[in-house]
Amino acid sequence: MGLVVNLGFNNIVMRDRIIAVVASEAAPMKRMREEARRSRKLIDATHGRRTRAIVITDSDHVILSSAQPETIVQRITEKL
Repeated sequence: MGLVVNLGFNNIVMRDRIIAVVASEAAPMKRMREEARRSRKLIDATHGRRTRAIVITDSDHVILSSAQPETIVQRITEKL
C-alpha cells in the first residue's frame, strides 16, 4: 500500500493519486467544484467547515478540505 495524506479530520487520500492542491477562493476553482458536483465526483471532507483547499486526483475527483493548501503540501512532502 502506498503512503497516505491526511486532509483533516482523519480523511485520507493516497499520495500517489494527488495531481494538485489549490486554494479554493479563485473563480476557476469554484467552477471546477460545481462541475465536479454535477458529475458526481465531488468529495466534501470539510466536516461542515470552510473550504480552504481543493485536492484534485488522477481520477478527476475533487476533494474539498478545510486544511490550508500549505499544510496539505507539507504533509505530502514530509512523507517523501
